[in-house]
Amino acid sequence: MDNRLGEMMIFLAVAEHGSFVAAARSLRLTPSAVSRAMARLENRLGVQLASRTTRALALTAEGRAYRERVEGLIAEIDSVERSFERDQTPRGLLRVNASVPLGTHCLLPILPAYFRECPAVTVDLTMTDALVGLVDEQADVAIRVGPLRDADLRARKLGRSTMAVVASPAYLHERGEPMHPHDLEHHDCLRFNFRRSIDSWPFRIHGRTVQRTPTGHFLGSSGEAVRLMALAGGGLARLGRFHIAEDLASGRLVEVLTAFNAGDGEDIHALFVPHERLAVRVRSFVDFLARNLRLG
Repeated sequence: MDNRLGEMMIFLAVAEHGSFVAAARSLRLTPSAVSRAMARLENRLGVQLASRTTRALALTAEGRAYRERVEGLIAEIDSVERSFERDQTPRGLLRVNASVPLGTHCLLPILPAYFRECPAVTVDLTMTDALVGLVDEQADVAIRVGPLRDADLRARKLGRSTMAVVASPAYLHERGEPMHPHDLEHHDCLRFNFRRSIDSWPFRIHGRTVQRTPTGHFLGSSGEAVRLMALAGGGLARLGRFHIAEDLASGRLVEVLTAFNAGDGEDIHALFVPHERLAVRVRSFVDFLARNLRLG
């Protein structure tokens, strides 16, 4: 391993203290280790940096010139490190990954406020319903809905969104409103085409949670696809309230079977790679999400 910086530091200690023994003591090394480092440095440079006698050590002309250059270099390195220690302003490129529904309905509406708080940060947002790894995608922050699967990542809970069964007024006018979970067998239910841990819909019936398996003519690859199909009058959908809050408020979608709602939901987390000194831009963004993300 190249240890030129370490050898430079040893040389400066020798020049300051005037002996290998005193330099070794200040660096908590052995005199022989200091002697070997000086020999490697002189061999690499091809010049003698210090003249040594049994009583004294003095820098040569080359040694004095080298000391001046190295002291300037070390001072510059110290300046760079101090600038990072002092600079607590969020800045730089922040790569964020979120699901399409959450990104569309919860994240994008509040991003302008984040830029007003942190104008030196550039957000590179990828929205996908495929579960991707932070390291593979080189993402700094991922916003996940549902159970966590990666124990190597640090997670901060942003909130929880409950579920609702909804349909458009046009669909309910044509097919009628289901009054009991048993009625689902007479309705088109909009489902997902990706594998889920539980494919059924839970309902609370006579104090017990009962699972009903929905059937229908449509399977979508994302929550947004299912939402749009519900808005088009394609059937009943079961979606997170964060996803459909505006639709419910405007009347574009209507909640049904409310008396049987199981009250279940999904936790939403911000995930990031743990580090003792988390980048300021990552910390600022996660803190902003915790304060401002609205989940319906």
